[in-house]
Amino acid sequence: MEQKDLQSLIALTLRVGVTLACAVAFIGGVIYLSQHGGEPMRDYSHFSYDALPAGFESYTTLSGIIAGVCSFTATGWIQLGVLILLLTPIMRVALSLVDFLRQHDWLYATITAAVLSIIILNSL
Repeated sequence: MEQKDLQSLIALTLRVGVTLACAVAFIGGVIYLSQHGGEPMRDYSHFSYDALPAGFESYTTLSGIIAGVCSFTATGWIQLGVLILLLTPIMRVALSLVDFLRQHDWLYATITAAVLSIIILNSL
């Protein structure tokens, strides 16, 4: 793969990632409005951390997000869109690492590998 091709792949990854994340989150928004669009607005002037909705864990784990998407819940789709949006720059860093390794640019490859390692370790 040529240098210009890899740079084009990185740019395409960013465009596709952001577009896909927006489309998935939009689907979640449509599902939410179809299910809850006629309800009155909740009072958000007072917030309590103790008043978390039942089953809130279902949209904070990967398995919960996947289950939500499979059952067409709005929260599952919106969270999947957020997850795709978060993974997009991580893919860009990974592709940049491949690019620097192919160029034998060891300094930037080391820095990029360190950044990617920090991102992955902080995500665990």
